[in-house]
Amino acid sequence: QVQLQESGPGLVKPSQTLSLTCIVSGGSITTDNYYWTWIRQPPGKGLEWIGYIAYTGSTIYSPSLKSRTSISRDTSKNQLTLQLTSMTPEDTAVYYCAGGAGGNEYDYWGQGTQVTVSS
Repeated sequence: QVQLQESGPGLVKPSQTLSLTCIVSGGSITTDNYYWTWIRQPPGKGLEWIGYIAYTGSTIYSPSLKSRTSISRDTSKNQLTLQLTSMTPEDTAVYYCAGGAGGNEYDYWGQGTQVTVSS
């Protein structure tokens, strides 16, 4: 059973960088043909795709966030990281990590972690 667990700060100040970790257990993040995705949901809004890191290590980001986003992995720890720079209040959201075989098909979700951007 694959499980994902997000962790990181619940509060970030404007202009700071958000760093979140997703710990994956029960399956390898290097599993062939699998993609590990970060998604967020601002209050009162729908899900917004941030980007993913593929089993190969390749990354793809949302065009609207690409300049501020970095997704990486630590294969020895079997975990993912998300870094989002220059945070603003509009980045306030619940952040999720998810895994799936592609095509917006997510087999596994973390529970989500609330991130609030405020001074």
